[in-house]
Amino acid sequence: MNEQNTKQIKVVVERHPDGYIAYPLGLTGIVVGQGDTYEEALADVRSAIAFHIESFGKEVLEGDSPVLEAFVAETAWSV
Repeated sequence: MNEQNTKQIKVVVERHPDGYIAYPLGLTGIVVGQGDTYEEALADVRSAIAFHIESFGKEVLEGDSPVLEAFVAETAWSV
């Protein structure tokens, strides 16, 4: 792969009781990967991202406001 053509995309990977779900940030449209392990979900979402860009063009890449960082936070409230 040519490094000049490489773009970094941040991916969120969630662990659930039945496996892992992964989805990219900063991409127009819905792209999801899944797997029994973290690595499988990440590989699946990489493949899904490539297919999405191939299908819909590079316009799906958000160029103007890329995601710089992603945070996971937890909060509580009274019920």
